[in-house]
Amino acid sequence: MLGDMHEDVERCVRAVQAKDDRFDGWFFTAVITTGIYCRPSCPAVPPKPENMRFYPSAAAASEAGFRACKRCRPDTSPGSPEWNHRADVVARAMRLIADGVMDREGLPGLASRLGYSARQIERQLTAELGAGPRSLARAQRSQTARVLIETTALPMSDIAFAAGFASIRAFNETVRAVFALTPTQLRARRAGAPAGAPGTIALRLPFRKPLNPDNLFGHLAATGVPGVEEWRDGAYRRTLRLPHGPGVAALRPGPEHVALTLTLADHRDLGVAIARCRRLLDLDADPVAVDDLLRADPVLAPLVDKAPGRRVPRTVDGAEFAVRAVLGQQVSTAAARTLAARLVTAHGEPVADPSGGLTHLFPSPAALADLDPERLAVPGARRTALTALVAALPGLDLGVGSDWTEARARLADLPGIGPWTIETIAMRALGDPDAFIPGDLGVRAAARDLGLPATPGALTARSAAWRPWRAYAVQYLWAAGDHAINHLPGKDLT
Repeated sequence: MLGDMHEDVERCVRAVQAKDDRFDGWFFTAVITTGIYCRPSCPAVPPKPENMRFYPSAAAASEAGFRACKRCRPDTSPGSPEWNHRADVVARAMRLIADGVMDREGLPGLASRLGYSARQIERQLTAELGAGPRSLARAQRSQTARVLIETTALPMSDIAFAAGFASIRAFNETVRAVFALTPTQLRARRAGAPAGAPGTIALRLPFRKPLNPDNLFGHLAATGVPGVEEWRDGAYRRTLRLPHGPGVAALRPGPEHVALTLTLADHRDLGVAIARCRRLLDLDADPVAVDDLLRADPVLAPLVDKAPGRRVPRTVDGAEFAVRAVLGQQVSTAAARTLAARLVTAHGEPVADPSGGLTHLFPSPAALADLDPERLAVPGARRTALTALVAALPGLDLGVGSDWTEARARLADLPGIGPWTIETIAMRALGDPDAFIPGDLGVRAAARDLGLPATPGALTARSAAWRPWRAYAVQYLWAAGDHAINHLPGKDLT
């Protein structure tokens, strides 16, 4: 693991001297002679090793008195993969902070969600990251403010409160401390940048290379629910249910970044929307670590070498995906989309989308409480499963800060929720990178064709060598078949 890499000075120095972008987000380099901190791949001439100091987070470097480099913009680095593949309290806390819980509920709310005291959360985050939850949230607010300053014409007072600052003074002081520029100077530096359409925010989402967009965007497009999701003009688009109102995200894959265009009802939701889109596309993954391990298996090696960098398509809403997973039990992709579309039409909240064909938010758990399962064209057992799930959703945490073990146990207690459904939810909603679905038809077919054991028990035993990245192994196994989820819509496969 690289989680404590900042403590390995020699290795960090080598990464900085090589300008190795694989380590962006893993650690940050502060330079004591200039008072700035950078990402490892900063294009500037590397400082002398004796002048380097290493920190596990941008917030820790800022807390130590360093300001962000204006050239490499370390505050925009991909997030650490640690927070996606770990299930401990620190990782859960980091996912919740990224989702804006500190701004909405403060430290008491964060601690309550995690089941720890505020003092324990403060101590654990500071010990591992060199910064407490308030400092980490402050760093996130700074980045949100920067995006709004550079991509919108909003007045600075509106930006301050949209980014989560309690006052204009705190906004000005924080921006100046973090970026060594005033908000007005930040905007002036970007004065020549092209502006998006009125009411939209356009930005770039960085990722670690390689990234194979085929299965990622192909899966989202092929399984998209009409009215909630669509593929239009080379972009995956979907509606978002956000804390302060609805939003629409358009995500377009590119070789250097994913282009994101957001339309928000309330700019306070910007940071949350970005975090959810990054999570949806698994952009903070470490594809080199994943592929190196899977490539060690001679059966998987050809699949990895053919198209490295596959990500796990995830979700922006755990409850939404759980409902869709139950609807998709033992039916085709097309049938699952049809069933979900009926739910959306009957119970979804209408939204306006001047730029496309999106019409609704996916129904909330509260809206589904009025669901009449008898009106669904599904077998009785699946109606029972759906009814039980909907009733359990208000007290079932399937969000970014969930306890994966507890969530699995709670799902297993519900009628009609078996291993396939539980592990599918664990893989795409909970974000467990080791979730595995040996009973999936596509996985079993690929296993059989590749000479792997085809029975669930034997395949599970064989998959031990792929841990802790079995969810990624599933993506490579699915890619062995010719299915729409494996390629971008309209892509020429000849």
